[in-house]
Amino acid sequence: MSEPSQLPPHSPSKTAKPHWLKIRPPSGENYLELKKLLRDLNLYTVCEEARCPNVAECWGGGTATFMLMGDTCTRGCKFCAVKTGNPRGKIDEQEPKKVAYAISKLGLRYVVITSVDRDDLPDHGSGHFAETISNLKIHDPELMIEVLTPDFLGNKEWISKIVRASPDVYAHNIETVERLTPKVRDRRATYAQSLSVLKMAKEINPHCYTKSSIMLGLGETDDEIQKTLEDLSSVGCNVVTFGQYLQPTARHLKVHSYITPEKFEMWKKISEDMGFLYAASGPLVRSSYRAGEFFMEGIIKKQRQRLTQFTGEIQNGVI
Repeated sequence: MSEPSQLPPHSPSKTAKPHWLKIRPPSGENYLELKKLLRDLNLYTVCEEARCPNVAECWGGGTATFMLMGDTCTRGCKFCAVKTGNPRGKIDEQEPKKVAYAISKLGLRYVVITSVDRDDLPDHGSGHFAETISNLKIHDPELMIEVLTPDFLGNKEWISKIVRASPDVYAHNIETVERLTPKVRDRRATYAQSLSVLKMAKEINPHCYTKSSIMLGLGETDDEIQKTLEDLSSVGCNVVTFGQYLQPTARHLKVHSYITPEKFEMWKKISEDMGFLYAASGPLVRSSYRAGEFFMEGIIKKQRQRLTQFTGEIQNGVI
């Protein structure tokens, strides 16, 4: 498996997107209602800020991935459409309550919370993240919560704040293979550091599911993808997603190759054969992906039922 995951040689910048990357423009009543709710509360979603290709599908179904701590990231990853800058410590202290209110209005059972990197804050925003999770649980104890976090420079104290707030899924994206990491990601975001974040989350709470995502089409080889999967498996990562990298603007990295749906299906099978609990893999799949959320919802429900049964047996003296 040494050949690059790519189509025959071509000039990527001049190649039209293949037919399987056709995207439906956002529209519809649910989309408009959700957009208005977010604007009224001055909240942000990664769906908009990162120009996610699935915004029509997800918002049409009443689902959104909320992005905490504003729309300006202190990192400058070369693949990401989110605005880069220095927010100079500015933060909306009411945001945890606003997010909880918005989610209650949407009537969601499963929610994904992410954030920009905030290297300008003393704890990089980890306390704000944890407070948001706590507010969500107060509003709806049955709500299933997935978090997609920055690396927090691998600081165990900051990561622990979030894990101990008890999200059901802790996600942190490895993004790409080790060789391409310095070219693709901000210099402060290293491959080893991302693996350490996932390892810490699992060590702090072994019952929390962990998840990561890999972009394809940046020039990686099959052997490098395989090695990345092995590295993720070695730190106990439960879920992995694969998606096609799409260049958001002319100033971002160019697409090296468009990966076929068949190749994505191959990586899904390989991942699940390796023992990953679930793998979502496809050209338009992103880390926060509805099919993956539905799968995790079922898994989390079963886990909660087992825990309730176990607690009941202890209380009744059965065990």
